[in-house]
Amino acid sequence: MKTVNLNRLLVLWLLGAGAEPVSAHHSFAMFDMSKTLTLAGTVTNFEWTNPHSWLWIQVPDSKGGSQLWGLEGQAPGELVRHGWTRHSINVGDKISVQIHPLKDGELGGSFGVVTFADGTVLTSGMAFGAPPPP
Repeated sequence: MKTVNLNRLLVLWLLGAGAEPVSAHHSFAMFDMSKTLTLAGTVTNFEWTNPHSWLWIQVPDSKGGSQLWGLEGQAPGELVRHGWTRHSINVGDKISVQIHPLKDGELGGSFGVVTFADGTVLTSGMAFGAPPPP
């Protein structure tokens, strides 16, 4: 029968108990962080989900139609630290949003600053003009 080393278990438990939560490493490599676009449109969906929130907006195009843009944002926990709630953005809201576009040219990007028709501004916590933290 093997004897359990209680000192070893105590050390492992103390190390685990003192561990700090860490941020997940989700890459922003797909976004062109050197470019910032401003889109104006109507919200079609806002997904308050982990590990990242999603904002979907219908943006008018030059041909009289519109294009649906899918924009990835910070995790809800990060957005809460910047004053957001799951009801901050609603379907039908008219907004303008600053994004870092996708590198491949598809209709998407990473959102950072949202401005509502009444002038209210929400930021995602990610500094625009600088890469996201590692």
